[in-house]
Amino acid sequence: MNFKEFHASLSQPTPPQGLSAALTALWLEANDQWEAAHDQVRDNSDQPSAWVHAYLHHVEGVLWNADYWYGRARKQRPGCTTREEWQQIAQSLLD
Repeated sequence: MNFKEFHASLSQPTPPQGLSAALTALWLEANDQWEAAHDQVRDNSDQPSAWVHAYLHHVEGVLWNADYWYGRARKQRPGCTTREEWQQIAQSLLD
């Protein structure tokens, strides 16, 4: 699946089958399901899940927690909007 297909899937009632936990969480968050998105990644220790976990806390506005997870993901909190960040993460995980 590429980014264009992933983005188009946001209009569907459920996430596409076969997505990683990180991509499923991004899909859920984009569909206003923050808690379900958080549930997808909170117990995962892989780098993509940690990155999405950081993003979710960034969206939430709890920056100390976001920064903790950015560190676990070996990333820094970006200076862009969270919408731009969502796109950057999704593109990176799909490409």
